[in-house]
Amino acid sequence: MIFDPLYLILALPGLLLGLWAQARVKGTFNKYSKVGTSRSATGAEIARYLLDSQGLQDVRIEQTQGFLSDHYDPRTRVLRLSPDVYGQPSVAAAGVAAHEMGHAMQHSVGYGPLKIRSAIVPAVQFGSSLAPILFIVGFLLNFTSLAWLGVILFATAVVFSLITLPVEFDASKRAKVLLGNSGILSPQEVQGVDKVLDAAALTYVAAAVAAVGQLLYYVLLLTGGRRD
Repeated sequence: MIFDPLYLILALPGLLLGLWAQARVKGTFNKYSKVGTSRSATGAEIARYLLDSQGLQDVRIEQTQGFLSDHYDPRTRVLRLSPDVYGQPSVAAAGVAAHEMGHAMQHSVGYGPLKIRSAIVPAVQFGSSLAPILFIVGFLLNFTSLAWLGVILFATAVVFSLITLPVEFDASKRAKVLLGNSGILSPQEVQGVDKVLDAAALTYVAAAVAAVGQLLYYVLLLTGGRRD
């Protein structure tokens, strides 16, 4: 199965897109990390300002470890920013911080796709690691029911990837609007934020393409759609 040409055909687009997206994200982030904000506001300060402007004073901001490990935790209402974002007064930091603040806004208004994504997280965490094992064992042992169970579990990860797209796009859209209207960044700096967030969006598209390709491969194997 590892060297199956069909697998390469279905997996290669997502793999290549993912590599390109990661390179573009890293390059764009590094570029705009060197561009300071006119008011010397750090990512944490910008996130705090935007949160307060939207009445979200109860959302806390914490520093977390890792490169671009930034995220919003709806369970604890905490916005966690990586060191390169939390304390840096750069255009890149402003964009990432505002994007994560966009997730806090989604949570506060009950944004549908975010609620669905949060609800299926446990199933995705359980199924993503177990699904390939079940599929391979079931397929090799000709235990079709077990293989289909693996496919169903893996499908939850695919659904998660697809739902992630509108969630991330909407968070970036909210971030761009807020930064553009707040006056905390200049129009030129907002343009830099657009490039940072647009590059980041490609990683989610790549993940969805890769997940759909792998799911399609599993289904074709089980339904006899594969042609040698």
